[in-house]
Amino acid sequence: MNKQLFLGDEAIAQAAIDAGLSGVYSYPGTPSTEITEYIQNAVKKEHIPFLHAVWCSNEKTALETALGMSYAGKRTLSCMKHVGLNVAADAFMNIAMTGINGGMIIVTADDPSMHSSQSEQDNRVYGNFAMIPVFEPSNQQEAYDMVYEGYDLSEKLGYPILLRITTRMAHSRAGIVTRDKKPQNPIRLEKEAKSKYILLPANARNRFKILIEKQKAFLEASENSKYNWFSPHPSKGGTSGKITFPTFSTEVAPPSVGMGGVGIVACGLAFNYLQENFPNGFENPVLKISQYPLPQKQLLQLAEACDEILVLEDGFPVVEEQLKGYLGIGLKVHGRLDGTLQRDGELTPDKVRKALGLEVNAPYNVPEIIAPRPPALCAGCGHRDVYDALNEALKEYKDAKIFSDIGCYTLGALPPWQAIDSCIDMGASITMARGAADAGIFPSVAVIGDSTFTHSGMTGLLDCVNANANVLIIISDNETTGMTGGQDSAATGRIHDICKGIGVHPDHLHAIVPLKKNHEELKAIIRKEIEYQGVSVIVPCRECIQTHARKVRKKS
Repeated sequence: MNKQLFLGDEAIAQAAIDAGLSGVYSYPGTPSTEITEYIQNAVKKEHIPFLHAVWCSNEKTALETALGMSYAGKRTLSCMKHVGLNVAADAFMNIAMTGINGGMIIVTADDPSMHSSQSEQDNRVYGNFAMIPVFEPSNQQEAYDMVYEGYDLSEKLGYPILLRITTRMAHSRAGIVTRDKKPQNPIRLEKEAKSKYILLPANARNRFKILIEKQKAFLEASENSKYNWFSPHPSKGGTSGKITFPTFSTEVAPPSVGMGGVGIVACGLAFNYLQENFPNGFENPVLKISQYPLPQKQLLQLAEACDEILVLEDGFPVVEEQLKGYLGIGLKVHGRLDGTLQRDGELTPDKVRKALGLEVNAPYNVPEIIAPRPPALCAGCGHRDVYDALNEALKEYKDAKIFSDIGCYTLGALPPWQAIDSCIDMGASITMARGAADAGIFPSVAVIGDSTFTHSGMTGLLDCVNANANVLIIISDNETTGMTGGQDSAATGRIHDICKGIGVHPDHLHAIVPLKKNHEELKAIIRKEIEYQGVSVIVPCRECIQTHARKVRKKS
């Protein structure tokens, strides 16, 4: 054992390695990216044999690959940001039906306040939906311990574990005590594998019954978990933890501290924030929850000890809603739904403090001398040249619509280009352009990146080809997954051949290097292909300026 300073992501990665990991399969997405990157670097530095650390085409293929390794009895990890679980949802829900062989942990890195995302989705909901155990660490040491011990629990229960972290947990540092490394599992196949993993209706019905029966074991594990505990008699010394609630809105009556007073449910990182506000202990009953399903035994103890409950959780009011249903109308439950806590945005120590009726320190104000710095395409980025040419080529088309995708090129929405009309989800540029074209919009243009194209754009292109849709698709290729830091792209060097294989006519498939000297040529190609009645694809390809600069620095 030794102590190291780790990001939350790094603590998770090191724990997986120490627990005998054989494979991590992921798709990069902030704030989860550093987990897989850390393992990749560790494999190189420590020469860990037989440990696969791979970026996959998307989250679905990553999770399915991890299941294949688990099928063989090995321990696996699959990491993604919260919206990535939407992409992997088909596999995720069915893995909950089949169960696993080798231990499997699925990391979902949620992003309250949308620091780098298009939603605040809380994937504890997915855990409830799939009816599998969920871990939600309150600090980095717990994150390490949950992963290290979680593989044993996963194999004991026979099901995957969903580990839910948030941006603050992922990207803040703490000292972590690590443990001894375990050996990797040998290959060990299950005798009942066919009836377990072949989800024909007859097998699936049986597997669903087994999953339902397993809920008792999941609940028992939660109630006996060291990560869930109830404190009916907190410490009395030091700063008072007596809660006096503020007045909320005029529509909601503030809770009163009655005979039993107010109890607090603190979930995951929220418990850390509660501790920050009461470093010397609490006077009110506290239930800490970091493992799901909800521990019913401790919830009943809390209900008996107080008249009202305040739920502190980062993300959706998942526990708050469950408590209102579970406890009925006999006990008032407060949180995000009644205005005690702000409904949107990430939880912070100050927000917790305000909810507890305590004085909040004056907010930190940014000095006027510091100018805001909005995100922007890097100087020298090839996407800049693409948008310059596209805007000029479309000047004469007043009804033109440009459907963008998610990546660095989404910043084309900002000045000076203001070039795109939509950005919804991975792959939606091509499919939206096709739908708009079907509706009669002309010209209908899609802009997508190389990594996003292989993530979820290829099937949309196939739809366009099959329908001979009147669309122009620009695959702006920077030969990397640029938005998340320059990870390998599955598309590098392959886009032209992929498009031809899907069925794009060679006469309407163009490759060009987006540079100032090629500006007029790129504009001419765009204008020509706009007028073509069918599917056209242009692939402007130039390496990301950031990955290129890193290569130059390494050589020098």
